[in-house]
Amino acid sequence: MSIKFGVFDHIEPVEKMPLHEVYNLRMQQIEQFDNNGFYAYHLAEHHTPAVHSLAPSQNVFLAAASQRTSKLKLAPCVYVLPLHHPLRLIEEISMLDHLSEGRLEIGIGRGGVMEAFFWGQEAESETNYLRYKETLDIIKQGLDTDFLSYEGQFHQFDELPMRLDPIQKPYPPMWYMRNAETAALEGMNTVVVGTLDSLRTETIRFKRVWESTHGKNALTIQGTEPKIGLVVHMVVAETDEEAIQIAKPAWEKYRWNLAAPRRIEAERRGLTQFQSSTDGSFGFVGDRPANLPDRETRRDIEAEIERFDNQSAREDPTRLGGVALAGSPESVMRYMEEYVDTGANYFMCSFQWGDLDHATAMKSIHLFSNEVMPNYS
Repeated sequence: MSIKFGVFDHIEPVEKMPLHEVYNLRMQQIEQFDNNGFYAYHLAEHHTPAVHSLAPSQNVFLAAASQRTSKLKLAPCVYVLPLHHPLRLIEEISMLDHLSEGRLEIGIGRGGVMEAFFWGQEAESETNYLRYKETLDIIKQGLDTDFLSYEGQFHQFDELPMRLDPIQKPYPPMWYMRNAETAALEGMNTVVVGTLDSLRTETIRFKRVWESTHGKNALTIQGTEPKIGLVVHMVVAETDEEAIQIAKPAWEKYRWNLAAPRRIEAERRGLTQFQSSTDGSFGFVGDRPANLPDRETRRDIEAEIERFDNQSAREDPTRLGGVALAGSPESVMRYMEEYVDTGANYFMCSFQWGDLDHATAMKSIHLFSNEVMPNYS
């Protein structure tokens, strides 16, 4: 079974490195992804007070990347839809699809209510979800029509001319993250966060819902096979010992970058409405709106961290939980054999995270591209 390989990136801070240099080095990595046969580069969206995403305007960064690449798909992962005006997003999606000559793919999600609060929106899950749904509806319609009319709770448009449209019809491929069932129902690709065991469960679930909703062997609306995979943070080195030694401390920095700044700001402001009543921890997504499909993964950043910690004592020391892998190319291929057995057809790598430096990431990219990927194409 062949697998396509993508890359997931936050673009985290690098101590004492100017922002322009962080960007320049990441562009060097992106050029390698383009040259080495990766399918897509997926870039996250997070905003202040978070510190772990130095490219919060994905469209600006990906526009630059479009001029440094020729084959690599470019994919916001995800657009936090409640934070975007739908018309602006329609225009920028169209621009990016043309700048990349039809290589844009779109990840969508509703984000978290704490982030909405800091952006001056309603910090309430139901309203946040309604904003998400309405924005998504408008984007789908606006990218595929000459005149947009819409009457919603937050936006109203009357025969508005759509001067820009994308190359890909009716719109670029879409991805929904973390919930395989919702992705399948909506006809979207998906990537989950978790373990190989949960990936196997979610792949079965995704295929079952896809078939019952769209038909056996049905393709996406763009005519492609639907993709499902897992995000795997990795360090690849010549030996397991070297990789593990590098990865373990990097994970501690990754933990801090993802969770601490927003929690600290929430505590400083006394935002107890985002605090769990059971353990006092701060969650960022909030309660799930009613009538949505269940998902196996819990809804907050802390759950992602726990999945690492709870599995760090596995017999195989290279398996640093479901979200991280550290080892030689041989060890990575042992992991890949299990990955293939899940039935997933997409593998999303993360090469620079925590305090891993550019040189370490480039070495992992080189080893993975040359010694692992050719065996699964």
